[in-house]
Amino acid sequence: MPPAYDFFDHDADIGIVGRGATLEAAFEAAAEAMFSIMADPATLGREAHVAFAFEEGDGELALVTWLNRLLAEARSNGLMLSAFKLERDGDRWQGEAWGTPWAPHTEGGVEVKGATLTMLSVKETGGQWEARCVVDV
Repeated sequence: MPPAYDFFDHDADIGIVGRGATLEAAFEAAAEAMFSIMADPATLGREAHVAFAFEEGDGELALVTWLNRLLAEARSNGLMLSAFKLERDGDRWQGEAWGTPWAPHTEGGVEVKGATLTMLSVKETGGQWEARCVVDV
């Protein structure tokens, strides 16, 4: 099955798109897209786990918060993340991710510094959710 994510061109950075049957699935796919810029997810294990919660009522801002929290968790725990789970209860979000301790051989792409508000969009069209933004590389 092909990944539920894609990329779009942006002059200086990289646009990511996550798609899914639910808002949460689209956010999870966007996280996969973002981390796949840094390393091939197929080469990463799932021996390390992180979990966190956040509150955000705006869907678009929730996407940026989710992605930036994942980057912060990965950096502070020395991880490359490859699998993601997000649940939502109103404005409260509970996120989890799994990955591998970072090692020089796991790096295969470019570092993502953060998710931005540039070209930020979260919408449902025809029963399919799409979450997109530009990430700073």
